[in-house]
Order: sequence, then structure tokens, then C-alpha cells
Amino acid sequence: MASVALKNPEELDLMREAGRLLASVFDHLDRFIEPGVTTMAINNRVDHYITEELKARPASKGQYGYPYVLNSSINEVICHGVPSATQQLKSGDIVNIDITLEKNGFIADSSKMYQVGEVNPIARRLVEKTYEALWRGIRVVKPGATLGDIGYAIQRYAQKNGYSVVREFCGHGIGREMHEAPQVLHYGQPGRGLVLEEGMVFTIEPMINQGKAKIKQLNDGWTVITHDKKLSAQWEHTIAVTADGFEVLTLRDEERQQH
Repeated sequence: MASVALKNPEELDLMREAGRLLASVFDHLDRFIEPGVTTMAINNRVDHYITEELKARPASKGQYGYPYVLNSSINEVICHGVPSATQQLKSGDIVNIDITLEKNGFIADSSKMYQVGEVNPIARRLVEKTYEALWRGIRVVKPGATLGDIGYAIQRYAQKNGYSVVREFCGHGIGREMHEAPQVLHYGQPGRGLVLEEGMVFTIEPMINQGKAKIKQLNDGWTVITHDKKLSAQWEHTIAVTADGFEVLTLRDEERQQH
């Protein structure tokens, strides 16, 4: 397994700044995402805001040949949904917006679920329980805990609520590169896997399905959907392991009262 690069205090400060800027992008989108807006319009707004207002770089643009600054994953799309000028959000949709941002050489990665217009209670519950599953994973982060502890906390909560956990995609270390060691699975066994140390920085980003966990990739080579066409939800934060716990580097203003 590749070694995990521990971030020093100076590097953590730079990652903290990238995370703060990325959180502000979601705050900027909150009033923009509504019925009738196209996913390409969201992409273009984020592109402009990151480059012109924040003087930063959208880290996803151009990576692995991907031409856009975000993924927009609607309803049964699990992840990697591609923005489109013809795809309009409609009332009742749930959509995950996944954005990365690089500033001063360091990258932050986060995603948020938006509920568009009037969303039915079944979809709303999935969104809310997936958010809580994310935080169940985050709250176990501290030196001496293991990656298996994180995965177990997420899996146990999701399954207790009648959902399944996607296994083909995982969180990842992050820093100067988008994807660094370690891989952070969203299922697992307590006490197993890498032991966490102060200075590790990684994403936790569970993808939780309303139905079965089986996935299907579409012909565009990016978009991944639920095999049974049932709903999927995802939330993501970039997390640093501190001396006595964790710090959420991408925490949004709306979350500061809650956590």
C-alpha cells in the first residue's frame, strides 16, 4: 500500500484555506439551484466564481480528460453525472453537486445534496440519512482509530435505516494531488485497516442507495447509476486528523451551528 503523506502545520493551513474557499462555493450556489436551471448553467457559474472571484483553480477541470468543473448527479445517478445544457432540474429532484478547488498548490474536495422544489418524503429521508451517515464516519476520526472504524460506522447506520452502501467508490487521501493514499472505504470492520495519525487528510464521501448497492456505468464513460434505478445520495467533506480528533476543512457556514 502506498505510504500516507502527513501534512505539516504550514500545509494544513493552506489546505484549510482551500477548504474555506470551496465551502463558499456551495454557499454561493444555494440561491441558484432551483427548478428550471440546467446543470451546465450550474457548472458555468461555479467555473466563473472559482476562477474570477476566488482566484483559484477548479481542480476537476481537465483531470482524467474531464472537461467540466463539477459533477451533477440527479436522482438515480450515484456519482460522476456530467453537466448538460439540456438537462434542467425539476421540482422533486435530488441532486449531488461535487466540486474540487485548488489554491496555492493544495486541493479541497466536497459535495452537497440539493433538494429541488417540493421533494417527496422518501427522497428527503434518503438525503438526510446519508448526511448523518457521513457524520457518523467523521465523528470516529481521531489518532489511533482505524479506517475500518470509519467504514463500519457508515455501513451500520445506512443498513440500519434500510439502505445499501456503494462499494465501488471510496474516499481518498488528498493534498497536492486530488487522489492520494489512503483509500477510505465506506464499509468495514472495527479495528481493521490503517491506523489514523495526526496530519492525515482525506475525504469521506459515502454513496448510499435507496435500493440495492449494485451499480451500472452509462455509455458516456462517466455517469454511474443505480442498477435498479432507485434513488442514490452522497455527501462529502475533506477531513484532517488533529491531535485529539478531527477538523472538517470544507465545513460550510450552514453547518457550523450543527457540528
